[in-house]
Amino acid sequence: MRAKFKYSILLLLVISMVLTLSGCVKPIVINSKGPIGQKEIELVRDALLLMLIVVIPVIVMTFTFAWKFRESNKRANYSPKFYHNNIIELVVWFIPIMIILVLATLTWRTTHELDPYKPIASEDHAKPITIEAVALDWKWLFIYPEQGIATINYIMFPVNVPVAFKITADAPMNALQIPQLGTQIYAMAGMQTQLHLIAYESGNYIGRSVNFSGQGFADMVFSANAVSNDAFNSWLDYVRQSPNKLDGDTYNKLAQPSEDAPVEFFSSVQPHLFQNIMMKFMMPGMDDLNQDHSKMMPM
Repeated sequence: MRAKFKYSILLLLVISMVLTLSGCVKPIVINSKGPIGQKEIELVRDALLLMLIVVIPVIVMTFTFAWKFRESNKRANYSPKFYHNNIIELVVWFIPIMIILVLATLTWRTTHELDPYKPIASEDHAKPITIEAVALDWKWLFIYPEQGIATINYIMFPVNVPVAFKITADAPMNALQIPQLGTQIYAMAGMQTQLHLIAYESGNYIGRSVNFSGQGFADMVFSANAVSNDAFNSWLDYVRQSPNKLDGDTYNKLAQPSEDAPVEFFSSVQPHLFQNIMMKFMMPGMDDLNQDHSKMMPM
């Protein structure tokens, strides 16, 4: 008895420590600040509730049967020849089948509704901001083609304005995600993927890589700052005053592997740099990023 008591106390202490430490961790995934993230949380919640229709009765029946048919209960009926009951078979099969059908319908509908390639419309019909993201070893390069600037491990965009990401990689396969705003999408060399997000609240959100890509993977994070339109325009003016300029030679230096890269700003970007990065893998021998190879990209 003393041993069981000690084990019980130890288990309670472990549970208490876990619950206490869990309060120190901010659940950013479920603390959504955009419509995509909110709908994803709703999908997870609905799927969980549907599965609990099966899980909870099974747990209850497990303890009920164990208690009812315990060795000391002499009043329990013992039926060694029982093997079939139509009602039990109907319940056991009908309920899971219906849950699977509902889950399949729900998943199919939300998969199309939350397609990362699907543009997002804002309430005030604001024009989307395009950001070209390049996964490097081990840092993120962001190019604003319309504004003519670029950044390392940092992006800023206005609240309630759709953000259209064009994503590629000049490194091993990677994946970009801003958990509080929505889903992730892969970054692959020689290919372009897309991701559309929007923030309903201002704030500094954590962006990260979610596909292991080597020893610097853990530090491959960036800040995504959602601000007002005035603050965004002021930030653009600040970046345009930077002495750093992003041309092909500067990019080649950035593309070298480095860990825990600091935030950098570039006041200008060589035209079509994003397309030229992809062309390195699509057209062998075209490693000179100072030339414009965008027109040679297959349509």
